Amino acid sequence: MPAKQQRGVIAGAIAKQLLAKEGIEIAAYVSAVGKIQLDKDYQQLDLAKTDSNIVRCPDEETGNRMIELIQETKAKGDTVGGIISCVIKNTPVGLGEPVFDKLHADLAKAMLSINAVHGFEYGSGFAGTQLNGSAHNDVFEKNQKGEIATKTNNSGGIQGGISNGMDIYFKVAFKPVATLMQSQTTVDKEGNETEIKGKGRHDPCVVPRAVPIVEAMAALVLADHLLRAKISKI
Repeated sequence: MPAKQQRGVIAGAIAKQLLAKEGIEIAAYVSAVGKIQLDKDYQQLDLAKTDSNIVRCPDEETGNRMIELIQETKAKGDTVGGIISCVIKNTPVGLGEPVFDKLHADLAKAMLSINAVHGFEYGSGFAGTQLNGSAHNDVFEKNQKGEIATKTNNSGGIQGGISNGMDIYFKVAFKPVATLMQSQTTVDKEGNETEIKGKGRHDPCVVPRAVPIVEAMAALVLADHLLRAKISKI
């Protein structure tokens, strides 16, 4: 892990302690490696089992398949990418700004700042484009506790750039590592064709290692917005 990201994880751990005092919980896990996807909603998973295997997938059967794929890929001298899902629970209503500091925009910036990240989606994400507005809209109602909440959560806990009190959930896509343990064609500084091959120790898949980084970056963003909200009330 690069030194800057190590410092980020340390800072994120401190931020998580701050958030914990407000009851805010952050949990990330590997939901896809290559074409192997965990086809379960986070609400169907026991996220306490995320660290029960080296690939950091809370579903044992899917995790074992991911591990097997990574091992096969490594044997070929190749690399594979994947997806990390993250859920933030118990976020208070009102974090974020409606224009320049939207909560989901700050989360996206934080995630896209992580090495090897090539994509970010929150809530229904790209799948939401396949729905009509009547199906996608999150209808407000009073829940069993008498509190106002949305009946569904396609918005991923953020509406108009501001948290609405529902679970915030998003996915982060990681590309395959560029350094391969097999020869690739390239050109030298004069433009002549040549070959390049990686040397030393390189992971065939960085996705499992990035889980604590995703949690840390999410914690920093939430802590920042939480402190802003507290200061604005002073």
